[in-house]
Amino acid sequence: MNGKIFAAIIVLVAAVAGGLLYYMQVYYYYFPLPEESQVMLVARDSGEREAVPVTGFQGIDATSSPLRYRACFTVGEAPQVLADRFETLERHDPRISPGWFDCFDAAEIDALVTEGRAQTFLGGKNVAYGVDRIVVIAEDGRGFAWNDLNHCGDKAYDGTVVGEECPPHD
Repeated sequence: MNGKIFAAIIVLVAAVAGGLLYYMQVYYYYFPLPEESQVMLVARDSGEREAVPVTGFQGIDATSSPLRYRACFTVGEAPQVLADRFETLERHDPRISPGWFDCFDAAEIDALVTEGRAQTFLGGKNVAYGVDRIVVIAEDGRGFAWNDLNHCGDKAYDGTVVGEECPPHD
């Protein structure tokens, strides 16, 4: 009889720990960003970040990792018009967002870019060490943003020697 009670306690503790771990990864560290948050793109001529007027901004971020940033918004200008003024990028695979952040669907964003119905922009270089902000704007005005590792970030976080081409890590 004591063995059954001990086994039940172990199972209960494991279930509670698993549930807590799941909650911490999917919900706990995230916080909503203010609706008046700005979406920035890097200007072609100056290399400086400039705000782009947006409406309907929804965003999340976390202090635990710079890669947890996600945002959805609407832009009034067509991506082709923005591409004349701002730095564009080759295709970037969007990072998956938590299931509860409904507006950011990585598969849909990937399909928009793959089918040529959206343009990818640089939203900022090294917004955190080794992390760039990626912004995608679709033909219908919907926009999405996330953070992704750049070349220096890939090297820094996989243990490879970073080298002189990367800025010093604070």
